[in-house]
Amino acid sequence: MTSLVDEFRAAARQAGATADDGDLAAAGEYLLARWSEPQRHYHTVAHLSAVLDVVESHAELAPHPERVRLAAWLHDAVYDPRALGDANERDSAEFAEGLLTTLGVPAGTAAEVARLVGLTAGHATEADDPDGELLCDADLAVLAGDDAAYASYTAAIRREYAHVPDDAFRDGRAQVLEALLELPSIYRLDPLRAAWEERARANLVRELEVLRPA
Repeated sequence: MTSLVDEFRAAARQAGATADDGDLAAAGEYLLARWSEPQRHYHTVAHLSAVLDVVESHAELAPHPERVRLAAWLHDAVYDPRALGDANERDSAEFAEGLLTTLGVPAGTAAEVARLVGLTAGHATEADDPDGELLCDADLAVLAGDDAAYASYTAAIRREYAHVPDDAFRDGRAQVLEALLELPSIYRLDPLRAAWEERARANLVRELEVLRPA
């Protein structure tokens, strides 16, 4: 956990935070506590770490990797499985801008991180947005996992939505998968698309066949 807090502190500093190290560390610890809330089964510290690992491995693809790192930290800072629509993403974006401003990150940078966080609602980016593309690709990396990893992911998602009856869950989950499959490409950045696109689409199609059998 300490290394993650150090990573948050470094990213915040690179983004222009003026708060002292103690306040930055406290903010990192607070975020980790949020990522450890009991209602989370997939959107956990493990997911945060996985997204950060992808961002770090491909940081050269983004003009502002420190903003992408902060957006990774904050993209699920608010997570309530009972929330409707994109409320979690909108609330996380608002929270991100407020927290970063409090830590002394320049207003324009804080707003840009909030914009990146908001992109994770639908994972649809505009042209010429490599920062957004890297964040969205990293967030969706799990879709390209092997059979065991993908099964673990879908099981964790179902646990988060244990309050939803089976029929309603299957319908809602199928809509999410169909929306992803309708994207021109699940992954936007060329190296990640080449590595992950085919596997991710196969995983989504297979899950959709289970959710909506012919």
